[in-house]
Amino acid sequence: MDTIRVINLEDYVLTGGGRWGESFNHRENPDVMMKLYALEQKQMALDEYDRARKVYALGIPTPEPGELVTSPDGRMGLIFRRMPDKKSFARAVGENPEAAEELASRFASMCKGLHATVVPAGMFPSARETYRGIVKDSPFLPDESKDRILRFIDRVPESCTALHGDMHFGNAIFSGDKAWFIDLGEFGQGNPMFDFGMAMISMSLLREEVMKEMYHTDKPTSLRFWHAFLKAYFGQDCRIDEIEEEIRPFVAIRALYMQSLEGRIVPPFQKWVLDALAMGSFEA
Repeated sequence: MDTIRVINLEDYVLTGGGRWGESFNHRENPDVMMKLYALEQKQMALDEYDRARKVYALGIPTPEPGELVTSPDGRMGLIFRRMPDKKSFARAVGENPEAAEELASRFASMCKGLHATVVPAGMFPSARETYRGIVKDSPFLPDESKDRILRFIDRVPESCTALHGDMHFGNAIFSGDKAWFIDLGEFGQGNPMFDFGMAMISMSLLREEVMKEMYHTDKPTSLRFWHAFLKAYFGQDCRIDEIEEEIRPFVAIRALYMQSLEGRIVPPFQKWVLDALAMGSFEA
């Protein structure tokens, strides 16, 4: 790897932050923003750097990635082309609830376009193999439950379909008539239902207070967005309850992944897993 440039944080203005890092805009250059990862998340930064460049080269709508940088205190960051006046779909629907259905339809079109993209075999990690590893190594389930989930994952057909990996209405932004996917560190390939596991968690299952904190919208509005999103993606005649039942095992698989990041049992995540097991969601 080439020498990584050390940036001067005084050249940047903090614009947001979360568990994994912070985002900044350049003080003087309106076309530059930076995503700076937490000190212990070097590998996550490297993963996003690698995948963001590949995704952009494929023509999938994402902000143009720039160089890999580091802060004086050793945090690793990524430079991106800044999208002026951008807003996430989540924040937009929170600020303008009456537009929930329109925004959901637009987001669904983005996701359908993403899932219509075929990528070269092996370009990105296989979602099926990634989640197999998570389930196999999980300390939160007995072996019998792991075996049921692993057998289900093995029945999911492998695919070279592009997957966001962390698909939800907070990870897509728009400005005017243009829109882009962001946060590409988990980009992969496989069955689109793996993407829908995270989408259902984020837009349907989170508690009201978590929904407001993370996505700036209330739960009833988010549910309206979610239902409109499903209709726009799968067709207006689709049965939402049937689709959600199909997604349920993928919710549980994603919840196991989220617990692995936490390193502990998180009651809501564990409930989604146990509910799926109790309802036979992993059976043929």
